[in-house]
Amino acid sequence: MRRVVVVGASAAGLAAAETLRREGYDGTLTLVGDEPLAPYDRPPLSKQILSRAWRPERLALRPAADLAALGLDLRLGVAAVGLELAARTVRLADGETLPYDGLILATGVRPRRLPGEGAHVLRTLDDALTLRDRLGPGRRLVVVGAGFLGAEAAAVARRLGTEVTLLEPAPVPLAHAVGAEVGRMLSRAHLDEGVDLRCGAAVTEVTEDGVLLASCEVVAADEVLVAIGSLPNTEWLDGSGLTLGDGVVCDEYGEAARDVYAAGDVARWYNPLFGTSMRIEHRTNAAEMGMAAARNLLNPEARKPFAPVPYFWSDQYDMKVQAYGFLRGHDEVAVVEGDLAERRFVAVYRTGERVSGALAVGMAPKAIRGWRQAVATGARWDSSLRSTPG
Repeated sequence: MRRVVVVGASAAGLAAAETLRREGYDGTLTLVGDEPLAPYDRPPLSKQILSRAWRPERLALRPAADLAALGLDLRLGVAAVGLELAARTVRLADGETLPYDGLILATGVRPRRLPGEGAHVLRTLDDALTLRDRLGPGRRLVVVGAGFLGAEAAAVARRLGTEVTLLEPAPVPLAHAVGAEVGRMLSRAHLDEGVDLRCGAAVTEVTEDGVLLASCEVVAADEVLVAIGSLPNTEWLDGSGLTLGDGVVCDEYGEAARDVYAAGDVARWYNPLFGTSMRIEHRTNAAEMGMAAARNLLNPEARKPFAPVPYFWSDQYDMKVQAYGFLRGHDEVAVVEGDLAERRFVAVYRTGERVSGALAVGMAPKAIRGWRQAVATGARWDSSLRSTPG
């Protein structure tokens, strides 16, 4: 294998490239990114960048010297537009064709949008800087979608003195992911900070004056942020022969086709730890899967299934939210430490007969680490709760 192409120059793609070099690959390594910027971190966009706590330079995932030391054939500001599996080539938007012996797909996701013009999304540095410059006292912001991204942006905007309306179609924000009780607790934090949180509010389009609800009410705003989820960037792979279905469909090793692996937000793979396929849009998973894809590509005879315990975090006001596991589709939630009303607790999640996840708010990291181990070992629910102190 003398030519490896990595398509996607964010956390997963960079982790794959670094791992290839660290594992001894010394051939041509091409890293393709559709943005003109060198790889940078995205979670701070809705927090430190939007709040003006960080300058954009701090987002760089690696110093320029470290990036140069990788000896990359770096193609930034150009998108991949086609893949030919039989010919083993990737076609770029500038007309060039890149041959490969091994390929890693890490093209990430893009924000879902609503009909109408003028709304903001929050995916790139330019997105964050544009929105940041329009927040502050005397400004009105409508955030459509009270998931983690929308909630983080709403919290930052409120702290900047912006009047914030947070619209969510579900009865309880994030109930599908973290449970109704935890969702209501997070909702109360926004209400206490003066956010106008409206649940059961379905937005049909963005207008010149704000947004239009399905009830025909117009919610006025100076700025609108749409945070209603993401779509995996797979259109350029249509007709390639890869299986596509809410992402690039892979096996437990992250392989989508012979010598073709996917990693990060765009990858839907079978996680044997949970016995199901999943696509995870979390920063930690992107880096871990990029590393795993690189190792499995280089060493096919010693491949290992990618079976992580997913981890994510969120910062909202003074709350630090941390979670391990696969919480979606859970059957039960139990608070095992602390108190929801005090916004300081550990909640554990059951799927079937096993512990499938744990979430902590306002707790030290060590409070949840033991539950991560319970998830990793497939611990039984009853015995795990019996052994919990108190």
